[in-house]
Amino acid sequence: MFFISRSGNVWYSYNLTNEVVLCEKVPVTSNPNFTDRENLMKRAYADERHLEVRVRTHELYTVPKIDFHNWVLDQHKFWRGDEWVLDIGCGQGDYFNGVLERIPDGWYIAADLSIGMVRRARQHTNASQVEFVVQDAQALTFPDNSFDIVLANHMLYHVPDLKRALAEIHRVLRPDGVLMTAVNSQFTMYEFKTLSRRALTLLGHTVPEENETISKDGFTLENASSKLSHHFRGVVRYEVPSSLVFHDAKPVIDYIDSMRSLEESSLPEGITWEDYMAVMASQIERLIGHFGELIVNKLSGVILATDLGGFAGEYFSMLDERLAE
Repeated sequence: MFFISRSGNVWYSYNLTNEVVLCEKVPVTSNPNFTDRENLMKRAYADERHLEVRVRTHELYTVPKIDFHNWVLDQHKFWRGDEWVLDIGCGQGDYFNGVLERIPDGWYIAADLSIGMVRRARQHTNASQVEFVVQDAQALTFPDNSFDIVLANHMLYHVPDLKRALAEIHRVLRPDGVLMTAVNSQFTMYEFKTLSRRALTLLGHTVPEENETISKDGFTLENASSKLSHHFRGVVRYEVPSSLVFHDAKPVIDYIDSMRSLEESSLPEGITWEDYMAVMASQIERLIGHFGELIVNKLSGVILATDLGGFAGEYFSMLDERLAE
């Protein structure tokens, strides 16, 4: 199935078959975060290895045990079974099973900016039921009003121009469509931040404690509702607290080391990643050796946003009728 759409002076064509399709994107070289996007595509998410370490860690060491992906999808109470779903930043396909169970008569498109991640997702056991495309959330190549559901889970904080991406998501959603975006609290896994500050101090670089007020920067559980409310009439937030509980140092060290491509550039000048990790490993081993475990507290959630549908459908229909009187 072929579609053609236009963005500015650039026309796009893409074939929605079960093949990876490269779509031309609006250049972002003028964006100050362009280098970071290059890093995301070429290092952090060039393939699934680093992400897989983190996903596996959360699956094995989270207490209480929770199927987070199904929990996210369950917060939308109005699945019909025939929805058209766009999964932006699909990664290795963590939501495939849950979505496909909910849309037996629907259509599922998985998109990611990373060719490597799309290739990995195509190895999923249910890949034959999913269409794949390489896409930039800031320049979606789909017609207006195309989708009933857009998933953008744990990825909007990577987007350089968040307003542009949210405007694009709003554009491709139908009037009663729903955006579902899972996101972490800015305070999640704060124990890692404390260990990091101490490691840098031991390496001769004192780092002041972070201000614990709600940040307006980025895209977090705390500020997401406010940012989404500029694009959608109705926004609701659901939260799920949990913890990572480690009794051995290795999975902790592996988890932190998997963040190298995202965190190394923020190290102070003169401190290498190897030195940083050596001090981090020493701290973690001592803590677990003394207390018998390391507990890292987590807070994540999902934000649902819509104009007319889902949780807000009945209310907005009634409100619009009254306003029309």
